Amino acid sequence: MEPTELDDALLEAYRATHYEVFGVEGLVLRVGVPSEELEGLMASHGVACAAFVTACNPLGEALGDEVNRARCADLLADLVAQGRDCLAGHGRHPEGGWEPEPSLLVLGLDRAAAEALGRRWEQNAIVWAGEDATPELLLLR
Repeated sequence: MEPTELDDALLEAYRATHYEVFGVEGLVLRVGVPSEELEGLMASHGVACAAFVTACNPLGEALGDEVNRARCADLLADLVAQGRDCLAGHGRHPEGGWEPEPSLLVLGLDRAAAEALGRRWEQNAIVWAGEDATPELLLLR
């Protein structure tokens, strides 16, 4: 496991979270679990990778709904300006404990670009998948 300043409880929460993509039946990403739905979506878009990212709650600091909504709108606008294909979704822990975070599945975003995007939006971690469509947690701190 790569070195991180994130504590074990937070890492476990990220790993247990369900990363749900809206508009594609059954597309719920789980860290370490191959996704046939993601594989099919990537194939239909002619891409070999995808990232699930949010702009909410930078560096784990809980922000209000209004600020998070504005950050998500800015993230979407940035990705659209880059010509990226995105699908809306949210990260939701199955046991609750915090509000689901609005997020985006960005198709065709390679690992380096995904990490850079996550750092730009001050995230602790993001979820990324390559050709095997197995989501992995990329730690950014």
